Amino acid sequence: MKTFAKIEKNTILGISGSPRIGGNTDILIEKALEGARAAGGKTKKMILNDLDLSPCQEIEYEKVNSNGYSVIHDDIHLIYQAIQECHALILASPIFFGSISAQTKIMIDRFQNVWVSNNILNKPVFTQKKEGAFLCVAGSRRNDFFENARFIVKNFFYTINFRYEKDLFCPGTDRRGDILFHTECLIRAFELGRSIAISSDLSSKNIE
Repeated sequence: MKTFAKIEKNTILGISGSPRIGGNTDILIEKALEGARAAGGKTKKMILNDLDLSPCQEIEYEKVNSNGYSVIHDDIHLIYQAIQECHALILASPIFFGSISAQTKIMIDRFQNVWVSNNILNKPVFTQKKEGAFLCVAGSRRNDFFENARFIVKNFFYTINFRYEKDLFCPGTDRRGDILFHTECLIRAFELGRSIAISSDLSSKNIE
């Protein structure tokens, strides 16, 4: 398992589900985190492709740790920790074959144990209500692809007790760097991050 520095209090966490560093998803989430910092928030980014994550093994109905976390010891525990400690979450993914990326879906599936703990064992895992936002890019311009991704992420946010506050969908961004020609998307991503920081009441905390 990798190590991950403990997240400081009042940090906005960005999770990128793209395998392409410096690609459209990466650029967009960086712009959102830049907006959060401009409003006074601290930020931290996790790249799912850099983590060792096993797909869900469907053992959650048989084995769930007392804390509601997975019994599989891989880097998903870094994500559990980061989500527990962060103040707000911005999740970003490209569209692959009409839905979120495999990296993003693997992460979300690994929260099945949290769903079991919440709904079957009656032991809520993420007890503090927080805010979340979703960024998504796609080469195509099909709204149904974005709606499919939105539905999955909304269910994920519900499971981890995050309000689905905002989203931003940017079509027509297939090749690396195409997002740079979509100035409106970049501006909206910056404002989304800024708004998340402000609505999370971070800017009033004199965070360096």
